[in-house]
Amino acid sequence: MKAFAIYTLLRLGLFITSYAVLAWLWVVAFGEDGMLLVPLIGAVIVSSLLSLKLLAPQRERFAAVIAGRAERASSKFDEMRSREDDATEDDATEQDATPAEPVEPSEKDPGRGVA
Repeated sequence: MKAFAIYTLLRLGLFITSYAVLAWLWVVAFGEDGMLLVPLIGAVIVSSLLSLKLLAPQRERFAAVIAGRAERASSKFDEMRSREDDATEDDATEQDATPAEPVEPSEKDPGRGVA
């Protein structure tokens, strides 16, 4: 969780900084009446590109945490499945060891036992 929070806050900070710089440049170049949607879109693009280079170590740490968590969950799942398979095999062995009772034809069911 800590790696996720750090990476997310750094991404957010990078976006806000990019937006502030681009909005300031937009206002200086076009005046205060300018539309600020263009700097917003530019900030998304710029912060995404910068985060690929600047936040690579944090992203790798976050990915390592997620990979470790997925590996633990997978091994726990395999262990539970193995226990369930063992229990199923034990039940099947017990059923195989129990002799079956012979079924005798009854008078009510004349179709049984008739060749």
